Amino acid sequence: MRQEMIVGNPVLIVVDIQQGPGGSPDNPAIPTMSDAPPVVENARQLIAAAREASIPVIFIQEVHRPDLSDFGRELDGREEIHCIETDPMTAISDKIGYRSDDMLIRKRRYSAFFGTELPILLKGLKAQTLILIGGLTDVCVHYTFADAHQSDFYTRVVEDCVIGSSRPAHDASLNAMEYLQSGARRTTEEILAAFAARTPELATAN
Repeated sequence: MRQEMIVGNPVLIVVDIQQGPGGSPDNPAIPTMSDAPPVVENARQLIAAAREASIPVIFIQEVHRPDLSDFGRELDGREEIHCIETDPMTAISDKIGYRSDDMLIRKRRYSAFFGTELPILLKGLKAQTLILIGGLTDVCVHYTFADAHQSDFYTRVVEDCVIGSSRPAHDASLNAMEYLQSGARRTTEEILAAFAARTPELATAN
């Protein structure tokens, strides 16, 4: 059953928009948000609009220990060593408006729910609709979406503000998320309009 785009209290979840994957020159690791300038610009606009509308923004940061002890099975596939916590490239991107006092969740696995305090924070915020942006569409965004869905959140993914490990993988994951929640796939333009309608000044004027 298709629901409204935003139900109740929304929260913008910024998944792994970091300076880069880290690793080394001969270890290209995974695609980085710097490979998709339009995505970074859309993210910057969405974050600014959420702030203007007093909508909470939670930044997610993938980090791993230098001794690699927390990677688990993550290196068994195509990914190489990435997001080492001592590497400056692991920091949240400086192009999207991140602030030092913003809400930040560090994670060791793909899903932002797995082994983190995100569920507690969302409960405190009385969140009902989660809006996901960032990367990778088919990895961390997809796993976070699935856990949000199974935690009974209304969940949306901004399809022109996510990047996948490949175009086919990106498209397949967007289709899979839409399968779980009809109307999950949204655009930056749609979300910006929804946020604008919630800005305190506009709400008072109306």
